[in-house]
Amino acid sequence: MSTTSGSAKWQGGIKDGKGAISTKSGALSDYPYGFASRFEGKPGSNPEELIGAAHAACFTMALSLILGEAKLTAEQMETKADVTLEKQGDGFAITAVHLTLTAKIPGADDATFQDCAATAKAGCPVSKLLNTKITMDAKLVS
Repeated sequence: MSTTSGSAKWQGGIKDGKGAISTKSGALSDYPYGFASRFEGKPGSNPEELIGAAHAACFTMALSLILGEAKLTAEQMETKADVTLEKQGDGFAITAVHLTLTAKIPGADDATFQDCAATAKAGCPVSKLLNTKITMDAKLVS
């Protein structure tokens, strides 16, 4: 249905090198990333936070669709996706994603909300892409 792209450039070795990421839309344009921003908490981006942003965005949009099918419309939804990267053997793996959702949805009861959120978690395209454990805390606020 649709294809888009992101790109990365890299120069140097793993620890002393530097990279830049860009998106087709221009939302990111030669934004820096590297070893220090990925593993040492230094400024710059990293693949895991980009996956987290993509997953949070995809899940929240999917939930909006599912709520609409239930004749509900969110006044506000905020989703955070915590992506866990762990050492495994000789390399690293993304071992988990935890979604934290806070939503204000007029007319929604908690059972319907939880059901819609679970359906979105299982069905959004990024969830389907990730081969990892995905957990969620979803809170309905008034």
